[in-house]
This record gives sequence, structure tokens and C-alpha cells, in this order.
Amino acid sequence: MQNCKKVTLRLRHCKHGKMSYYLDYYPPYRDKKTMKTIRHEYLGIYIYESPKNSHELAFNKTMEEKAEIIRCRRFEEIINERYNLYDKQRLNESFIDYYEKEAKKHNQKWIYVCKHFKNYVNGKCSFGEVDVELCQGFAEYLLEHAQSMRTGERLSNNSVAGYWSTFRGFLRIAYRSRLINENINDYLDRIEYEDTLKESLTLQEIYKLYNTDCKIDVLKRACLFSCFTGLRFSDVNALTWEMVKEYADGSKYLDFLAVKTTKQNIVPINDDALHLMGRKGTGKVFKGLFYYMTQKVMHEWLKAAKIKKHITFHCFRHTFATLQLAEGTDIYTVSKLLTHSN
Repeated sequence: MQNCKKVTLRLRHCKHGKMSYYLDYYPPYRDKKTMKTIRHEYLGIYIYESPKNSHELAFNKTMEEKAEIIRCRRFEEIINERYNLYDKQRLNESFIDYYEKEAKKHNQKWIYVCKHFKNYVNGKCSFGEVDVELCQGFAEYLLEHAQSMRTGERLSNNSVAGYWSTFRGFLRIAYRSRLINENINDYLDRIEYEDTLKESLTLQEIYKLYNTDCKIDVLKRACLFSCFTGLRFSDVNALTWEMVKEYADGSKYLDFLAVKTTKQNIVPINDDALHLMGRKGTGKVFKGLFYYMTQKVMHEWLKAAKIKKHITFHCFRHTFATLQLAEGTDIYTVSKLLTHSN
């Protein structure tokens, strides 16, 4: 609507002695969705063309005042560069449909959070319903009722904190895209993470895993690869052979964009890590790897290796850091190897 400089209230003749108010936009407005130019907006306000008595005169005056109020509001919205001719229609459009489409552009966590929100609103929510109260209610839902999509168990506090942070990130995108008119995040509090004990493996335990069979070979190789490189599951899963580069001395390194931070990273790899990647090919390195494998199948593998610690895939990344520090690598270098943003 930024191109529109003038909004004029006009009348057109109708049947049965009536006249109708409409707004004339100059220059015309181009709708961003349809790319059609729109010159007129009909208000659905009618008056008598030739009022016959004081009652009809008073009615015409009241309708004219209402039409003028609408014209002033439209012009104010144009000045603020926020006006969309289809605002009313958009407010009734599905917020869920937009959320699902946006979530697919990100990682699995975004999809899970979207599903939780969809459950919270019973599958239906329009843009007009999205406000502070609704979002605060979703935070309470995550804390008190939400269950893991993978295990069916209640979400831990740290899982809720991560999901809530992801949801607030989505609200920020919606606001910047001018799909919601208020920056709701300004009124929402963070859910703080709790300090937890992060398990890691010793070298002896890594040897045990290496010598223990796993039902899914690609899972075993991916887990051990994370122990040698410190890569997150998202980065291991997204790794392609095109990301494997070679230094002048013939040693190899990974050159990739981290899925979580979207920053460029350089991570050297040794012969053991290279061996776990398998025969060189094209496309994904760990083909057939899926996150669900890190639940039941991975835990059965750990049990078979007689490792009783509570190990998640992220613990392999933590193992890499712990072993590096134990060998004397300075913490700044370890941070860079782990592709931390700070």
C-alpha cells in the first residue's frame, strides 16, 4: 500500500434510489498475493439518493460519518506503511497452514513444536486469534500437558524451554513478515533451562561400541563419527560428499553450513572418521539415517555394549569435547571445533 498516496471517499448510483460509498485509491494498490492492481474498495454503506424527510437526512449523515471514519483509518494505515487491502480476509486465514509451511523450512524440532501447537488449538487457529493470551496458554500447555512425539512421555523442562524458544522464533518471523500486527514476543517471558549432568563416553566405552554390533550399521557409523568430529545429528545427517575437502598435505576436512546456526564451518577429520564415512560417493554420506533410530535401536546397541549411562546422540558430541579437553586441547579451539557461535 506504500505506493498509494491518496484515499478519496466517493459515491456511486445504485438501484431503487440508493447510493453506495466506496474508497478511491490513487495510485492503485497492487496486492502482493494476486499481483492485481486495486483502485476501489466498496464499503457496503448505502444512503438515500434523494432523502424525503428528516429521518432519511439523519440516516445519510450517520452513514457518511461512518464512511469517513473508515477512510481516515485506511489513510492512517497507509501512512504507517502497514495497510493490506485484504487485512480482514487474512485475519480469518489459517495460522496453522502458514505455520506448517514455515516449519518445513527448518529442522525436526520446528515440526514437533508446530504439531504441539496444532494439538493445543485443536487443529484450528486463524491469524486473528493469535495474541498474547493464546501464546501464554501454549507455554502452560507445554509445561503441564505436552508429551514427547517420540516416546509419549512428559516433556522435560529443558525440552519445553527449547520448544518455547523455537515457537517465539516463529512468532518473530511472522511479525517481520507482517502477518501478525503485534510483536507478541515483547510480552512473553522466557522459560529458563535447568542445569543438567551431561553424560559422555570414555575411550574404553567407545571401543566397546565399536566392537559391538548394531542392528542399523549407518546409525553405528554416525554415532561414532560424532565422537570423532563433535558434529550435531542435524549436521551428520545433512553431510554430503561434496562437503569433504582436502588440504595441501592430503589430509581431509569438512566445509559446511551448520544446520542450527547456518554459519560456515571448517572441521578437520582424521583417518578413523573418514573410514566411518564409508566408500566415497555422491550425495549424502550417511544415507538412510533417520532421527527415530537414535531412540530404541541406539539404546539397544548401548545395552548390548553394557553401557549403563543415559546416552543420547548429543552425548557423542559432548564426548568429543570431553576427550579433546582431556588431551590438552584449549577450550577456545574446542569451541571452534564444535562450531559454537560464541
